[in-house]
Amino acid sequence: MHSENIDELKAKHICYSCIGEQYLSDEVRAKGKRAKCSYCKKARRAFSLGKVAERVATAFEQHYYRTSDQPNDYEHMLQRDKELSYEWNRHGEDVVYAIQNAAEISDDAAQDVQSILEDEHGDFDSAAMGEETEFASDSYYQERKVSDAAWREEWRRFENSLKTEARFFSRTAAAHLAAIFDGVDDLQTRQGEPLVVDAGPGTGFHTLFRARVFQSENRLEVAMCRPDQQLGSPPALLAAAGRMNASGISVFYGANDPKAAIAEVRPPVGSKVAVAQFEIIRNLRLLDLTALKNVQMRGSIFDLEFERRLERAQFLKSLSSRITQPVMPDDESFEYLATQAVADFLATESSVPIDGIIFPSVQVAGDVLNVVLFHKAARVEAMEIPNGTEIRASTGHSSAEGWEDDYSVIEETPPALKADEKQQKTPAWPDSAMPALAGTEVDSDPRKPSLRVMPDSVCVNHVEGVVFKTDEYRVRRSRWEKNDRSPF
Repeated sequence: MHSENIDELKAKHICYSCIGEQYLSDEVRAKGKRAKCSYCKKARRAFSLGKVAERVATAFEQHYYRTSDQPNDYEHMLQRDKELSYEWNRHGEDVVYAIQNAAEISDDAAQDVQSILEDEHGDFDSAAMGEETEFASDSYYQERKVSDAAWREEWRRFENSLKTEARFFSRTAAAHLAAIFDGVDDLQTRQGEPLVVDAGPGTGFHTLFRARVFQSENRLEVAMCRPDQQLGSPPALLAAAGRMNASGISVFYGANDPKAAIAEVRPPVGSKVAVAQFEIIRNLRLLDLTALKNVQMRGSIFDLEFERRLERAQFLKSLSSRITQPVMPDDESFEYLATQAVADFLATESSVPIDGIIFPSVQVAGDVLNVVLFHKAARVEAMEIPNGTEIRASTGHSSAEGWEDDYSVIEETPPALKADEKQQKTPAWPDSAMPALAGTEVDSDPRKPSLRVMPDSVCVNHVEGVVFKTDEYRVRRSRWEKNDRSPF
């Protein structure tokens, strides 16, 4: 097409009403100038067709690719097979249809846009050699698959920086986590479910189970007497490092299933595990990592930032498995650094207020969920026990047939309490249980309680054995004579 004809096409106008793609139509309506539309003949806000062609070219560069005009090796093989009646068809859709469907414009407008772009991308040498160029009239286009390679590389650098460069005040790590999680509460799954869910009273997620391993009868009895103190989140001095917390940072790990809670603490055979159910007594917001694999990003290919958001969504789909992948005990100190940083960021620095994380169990298969409540939401409400109450626990008794396991707790309250005396809550982690924390008082903890133990739910499990699920791989062994055929 002659250059003067191309100039005439570029000078045409198309109004917002003739563009069905919402984002592009809104852009024309907001930024366009009033002109007579070359397609509907009405005077409205419009863009020149040359400007629309530029927007189409940018969108196709980010989200489409021109398919090959020749079969690949596999398709050639199918063509050569005489027993098959295989007919090769070029992948994708005709360039005009691709433009028409992407911008939702008329066939005439799409033909004109294609002519403009073919002229801009064509060249004499390619035409002389019979090579197809971008937006050629006989070219075909297909939407490209979203790649999160750049995000994966950034995550790899993030993990490496925590291990080898800056573990605490890393602006690089903070910037990377902000890019991943900022605005995460606005995202939804394909089914329209949010990624940040509500937990607590009136929601479907209002209780959690927590387990603790005991190898001492005395410690077990203390836990039976005060499950609010002994089965809840530990004090800072006793908080060991975990998947979602560094050493000394007390968080609450729980599960939606008691057996899962037991499995997560990995008890040795012969030990005893106390399990209690905790009620979530105030509204909390939890990031559901299990929903990330179904995250859906909605937007327009004409939005210049949409490609980056699509890549981020693709990365988020794999983030759950990255965060919850099994870690060997010897590697925990290093391999937990990334997940601990994620938890710290979400708990303290994220623009989205989050109280904890829901993540799949690595110990139990199925729809079993683990939950970590960050320090700010990990406080357990103290049980209401009258002052002066003596609490005793028993794990069993002797009988004619030998020892019988029988777990019970007796609370002996003081006599003749006056009517105006109020029941007061006892200090958390009493001196007799935790001498290292002598003098600690409940009033010194500014956190609002989030959990309440359900005393009647406490049970003790005897670990009699452990079941492993494995994939077995046979080791092949062979013997070779030393010669040229030796594989070594």
